[in-house]
Amino acid sequence: MLAVSILGLQDDSKYELLDRSNCDFIHLDIMDGLFVNNKKEYTSNYKFNKPLDVHLMVNDVLDYIDKYLYLNPYRISFHIETNIDIKEAISKLKSSNIKVGLAINPTTSINNLIPYINDIDSVLVMSVEPGLGGQPYIENTTLKIQELKELKNEYNASFDIEVDGGINNTNYKTCGADIMVVGNYITKSDDILKEIDELKKL
Repeated sequence: MLAVSILGLQDDSKYELLDRSNCDFIHLDIMDGLFVNNKKEYTSNYKFNKPLDVHLMVNDVLDYIDKYLYLNPYRISFHIETNIDIKEAISKLKSSNIKVGLAINPTTSINNLIPYINDIDSVLVMSVEPGLGGQPYIENTTLKIQELKELKNEYNASFDIEVDGGINNTNYKTCGADIMVVGNYITKSDDILKEIDELKKL
């Protein structure tokens, strides 16, 4: 499945175009300027019809969950590296009927996921350092995804594997994830709809 990140878009003039595209999700990157150096909120009045995949790169996860409930997102992912009660955040999302994703940074071991592995709906594997679009794909992410699949089988878990960062037409199919988050490769192209269709064919 394909999630299009709108992080690289400077305004919302192309939101309607993405909304009628062949992508599966619209990916919203939310950053507080503390967990990562960059800061980004979703401030548009545009209401997407596509399901929203919200990625919180923030310290105060619980407050940001409350802040973005109004969008009625399909899924909210937050980082395992945050200093919060992860079980509490998982419960908060589940009580709001929102799918739960745990995100892990490139240097974070997948073994950190084990205590939560049967409580979550997806794992968002960062294939770049979080906080800035346009970075190249970290090649050993593909091996990490394979190891995560093995861990999933070992614990008889049912989460989806999502990968985010540096995804393009050369690694879209080979990275091995269930959901690919693609940003600049699509949003910086001259023909957004065509690029989405070409990736979906892969």
